[in-house]
Amino acid sequence: MLPLWLSLQYLGLDGIVERIKHACQLSQRLQESLKKVNHIKILVEDELSSPVVVFRFFQELPGSDPVLKAVPAPNTVPSAVSRERRSCDALNRWLGEQLKRLVPAGGLTIMDLEVEGVCVRFSPLATAAGLGTRGEDVDQLVACIQSQLPVLTCTLQLREEFKQEVTGTAGLLYVDDPNWPGIGVVRYEHANDDKSSLKSDPEGEKIHAGLLKKLNELESDLTFKMGPEYKSMKSCIYIGMASDDVDISQLVETIAVTAREIEENSRLLENMTEVVRKGIQEAQVQLQKASEERLREEGVLRQIPVVGSVLNWFSPVQPSQKGRTFNLTAGSLESTEHTYVYKVQGTGVTPPQTPSGSRMKQRLPGQKPFKRSLRGSDALSETSSVSHIEDLEKMEHLSGGPEQEALEANSPEQHPGAPTPQEAEQTGAFQNTAHPQVDDDHPQVEEPESLR
Repeated sequence: MLPLWLSLQYLGLDGIVERIKHACQLSQRLQESLKKVNHIKILVEDELSSPVVVFRFFQELPGSDPVLKAVPAPNTVPSAVSRERRSCDALNRWLGEQLKRLVPAGGLTIMDLEVEGVCVRFSPLATAAGLGTRGEDVDQLVACIQSQLPVLTCTLQLREEFKQEVTGTAGLLYVDDPNWPGIGVVRYEHANDDKSSLKSDPEGEKIHAGLLKKLNELESDLTFKMGPEYKSMKSCIYIGMASDDVDISQLVETIAVTAREIEENSRLLENMTEVVRKGIQEAQVQLQKASEERLREEGVLRQIPVVGSVLNWFSPVQPSQKGRTFNLTAGSLESTEHTYVYKVQGTGVTPPQTPSGSRMKQRLPGQKPFKRSLRGSDALSETSSVSHIEDLEKMEHLSGGPEQEALEANSPEQHPGAPTPQEAEQTGAFQNTAHPQVDDDHPQVEEPESLR
């Protein structure tokens, strides 16, 4: 009674009545607006002038049974209902967090009911006075709910397709995480992965870290995170919400190909490290044997400082530069005789090509990864038609160049100022008759005198 008495003393009876009316008006405004929004279920609709509105996202899937979504019977198998309910609970929890972030003046809270599951509660009677909630905030809240609905529906529809694609792809394992609101969770199983162990895997964590970096570099609309599995400590890749229609097959193929490339590159690096270590040890042994062989050939006397200099002056030793070079591609030691004596670089084996995801679909300019091409069919057809016209113009220009020159050379129609071949021959004959050939002794002197 003490809090009520203090409130009456501070606000007065009229102030308390005004706050209750304002809260009821806000709740009624939100309730009437949510009735027009699809996939939003209001839990308490029959009560008039209720100061509290409780709602949740709800969508009927094609293969779902609406009877099972009601109050479950005691003898019902938990796995038949729990999986879909936990999935919807994760989506409603994500929706509540987004609405709280986008509309902080709404004063929303997330609550978990025993029958319905996770819901969002709007209680302006407890929060409107402190946050200053107005009717415009309610309208903004409804607009944010409508903007988030396509993300929720698209993500919910793509989950089953993602599960089927991951299950049918070798090397990938689908992880069922009921608390993740995104498309799904996937884990790459490398060659040394112990499937029975639940402990953390350093090699798998390294592969998933590289995979996460590669996926984030693609700059797609999807969000990727790495974290431990729901039931174990092994690392996984968490794929977030889908804001648009996503090509799931391309997404799964990209994950599988990229993870396989990272694993192969890491194994190649490990093998190369081991080969280099063994090569260095072998080179040291061979150089030691070569030093002992040179010592036997030169003799012990040549190793004495003064005697060795005298012997080398009378009978110099032929210098020989012997060494070893290590071929990383072949993994073998080779002599440096070809390099120092014959001045020829050794030709090793051609290194193998690095595996790449050539099987992945090619994207058009401006197209983001993991997008279905059918959604932008109009833009693609326009782009393809323009590029087709440009290709035709280039082909006509290239093919018409030599033909046009040949036609200009053989065509009788020439420039108006240029003489025809017949006129050129007549002009040449006239010049020859008018100016006969003169002697070589006076080629240029007699011509002006004859003209005079």
